[in-house]
Amino acid sequence: MQYRRLGRAGVKVSAISFGNWLTHGGYVEEQTAITCVEYAYDRGINLFDTANAYRRGAAEEVLRRALSAYRRESYVLATKVYFPMGEGPNDRGLSRKHIMEQAHASLRRLGVDYIDLYQCHRYDPETPLDETLRALDDLMTQGKILYAGVSEWGAEQLSDAVIFAREHNIDQIVSNQPRYNILQRQIERNVLPVCEREGIGLVVYSPLAQGVLTGKYRPGQPPPPDTRAGTVGEPSEFIGDLMQDDVLSAVQRLRPIADRLGITMSQLALAWVLRLESVSSAIIGASRPDQIYENVIAVDVELDEATLQDIDAAVEPVVQR
Repeated sequence: MQYRRLGRAGVKVSAISFGNWLTHGGYVEEQTAITCVEYAYDRGINLFDTANAYRRGAAEEVLRRALSAYRRESYVLATKVYFPMGEGPNDRGLSRKHIMEQAHASLRRLGVDYIDLYQCHRYDPETPLDETLRALDDLMTQGKILYAGVSEWGAEQLSDAVIFAREHNIDQIVSNQPRYNILQRQIERNVLPVCEREGIGLVVYSPLAQGVLTGKYRPGQPPPPDTRAGTVGEPSEFIGDLMQDDVLSAVQRLRPIADRLGITMSQLALAWVLRLESVSSAIIGASRPDQIYENVIAVDVELDEATLQDIDAAVEPVVQR
């Protein structure tokens, strides 16, 4: 495993991290989920990412049971706050009230004394930025979280947060968790430059584009029933316009590139994301241990400039920017 600093912070995280967004708390049988976490840990993965909103806390509880056998100091635990956790008007967002209450609730569900990385799951336009940042800073002062991060914040929002932290001498956010992959590159225009300038590490989610970049979906063919796109319900809803024939055809044009390098398409996609120094980690999910084994190997794959150009040429007509 390769380890990288989390942005400008001193803590080091595995270049491949394990997330349980769509796999824990209902979609994958619990013992299988625990086995996947154990397998990931044994392969050197030390960053485990979850959120309070994943199955309304159930995913955090599964992760607690999966990590209970390991020394707390040996892994980096990340969770999030923002999305609704109840029906009340204050059961959502980034107010001081919701942040404080949900931080303590996550600590209970995760069975730990502190959270390594506490992330604002989205930006909250209804709460003053200073209220959110001061609440996070207070949690750090109390030792209940060690670092603060965000997910899917825009360039201006990130810049405003950095400026406020500097002007008021509070701890700066150290990470941003955006969606980023060969097909979906929206962060490159504005968000990526801000993160690189300010030392905000990218903990990238969906590096395999919800499995589309593995090449298992073929144009003109129905998705296999045992895949995310082939299921009925929430997992399939997030793939959306990636399941168009022109996109799937472009993905198939990546296959000869991977074959030439002697790697799988998943490894090619992960290596493409990890080519950037500003990417601290790429989050994978897994419903089987063999998926983790295949993905971890990607940390050793280096893509030269000619290969990167070939990748761009293959997918350029369908890239989302």
